[in-house]
Amino acid sequence: MTEMISKTVVEAENASRRDALNRDYESLGERLARRGIAIDSIKEKVAAYGVAVPSWGVGTGGTRFARFPGPGEPRNIFDKLEDCGVIHALTRATPTVSLHIPWDKVSDLKALKEKGAAIGLGFDAMNSNTFSDAPGQAHSYKFGSLSHSDAATRRQAVEHNLECIEIGKALGSKALTVWIGDGSNFPGQSNFTGAFERYLDAMKAVYAALPDDWRVFTEHKMYEPAFYSTVVQDWGTNYLIAQELGPKAFCLVDLGHHAPNVNIEMIVARLIQFRKLGGFHFNDSKYGDDDLDTGSIDPYRLFLVFNELVDAEVRGADGFNPAHMLDQSHNVTDPIESLMTSAMEVCRAYAQALLVDRKALNDYQQGNDALMASETLKAAFRTDVEPILAMARLEHGGAIAPVPTYRASGYRARVAGERPAVAGGGGGIV
Repeated sequence: MTEMISKTVVEAENASRRDALNRDYESLGERLARRGIAIDSIKEKVAAYGVAVPSWGVGTGGTRFARFPGPGEPRNIFDKLEDCGVIHALTRATPTVSLHIPWDKVSDLKALKEKGAAIGLGFDAMNSNTFSDAPGQAHSYKFGSLSHSDAATRRQAVEHNLECIEIGKALGSKALTVWIGDGSNFPGQSNFTGAFERYLDAMKAVYAALPDDWRVFTEHKMYEPAFYSTVVQDWGTNYLIAQELGPKAFCLVDLGHHAPNVNIEMIVARLIQFRKLGGFHFNDSKYGDDDLDTGSIDPYRLFLVFNELVDAEVRGADGFNPAHMLDQSHNVTDPIESLMTSAMEVCRAYAQALLVDRKALNDYQQGNDALMASETLKAAFRTDVEPILAMARLEHGGAIAPVPTYRASGYRARVAGERPAVAGGGGGIV
């Protein structure tokens, strides 16, 4: 297997922290034992958990105003896989990569699959792009794609999704994620019903091409790039789509795609209840779809989402098998560092949710004891589970402290010397 970060560096960094970690882990284990929780069982579940990394996430993002590239920007999907390999090598929490087509399109899929295997990465859901125009395409998506008023444009968008399925089949992927930017910027610009009917017809053609063991995840977003109306704007519309398409269709929840103060954890519960939760794009948000680092603004909300997920896991909810992926834009940080810390934040929320005293919580809920029900959740959230996360990483060949170890490795400086510098430019994501 290709070694992206020197094991010597990882071992040296771990050696300086191992004794302190052992003491912290033992201390936390004693405290959890008094609550009837076996720390090793929590550690094993955390170690088995994985969240996919988006290939586009390892490049520097941007806004509508500007993009400021960093050193060592990945030149292609092979460079991106190497960066993703670093993230998994140090966190041991990101075993798969989610590709975006046509950004990651290559002529030799066998070589791409072999590159992933050499680094120790598999391929998660495929992501189609009909929200921007690719060089040489016949029809523009300026006024929509799968819901476009022009039949030829819709066919082009459908064919692109079918191509994504074929690429995914060659790489071992088992899912397709479809997000569209279709909508309108002015009242009267689009007929709401007609646009949605065209979208459903187009998606039915995509759905019909899914292999038997695949799933399709449709993703809702409140606004942007269309600022008056969006065709797939909320979870209710997304649920209708999944119901219309069939049993292989599920709803994807992006944490940044909702209006401020929307109760996302309740949406998650509803989709679990009706067996249509497909998965997540994890990030955080302040004003709109900022795609800030996961857990950087509202870690408690992230915990509350995982509280619903663990509840479903514990009770064996029917059809419960969500896919997890990070989806962030990194404008001012090293993308590798942001993705590592975000992966660890997702693991942290999962570990904390595993600590919830579910019997006590149920008793308080049944007794309408609002305060103690809330305190039961907070008791788990307030627990510092870092020793559990760090021990899981250590025992599986990762780093006790991923970011300091990454910096000590000199990886960014090395790839900056190998990859040509990228000039800054206009706005837009990578």
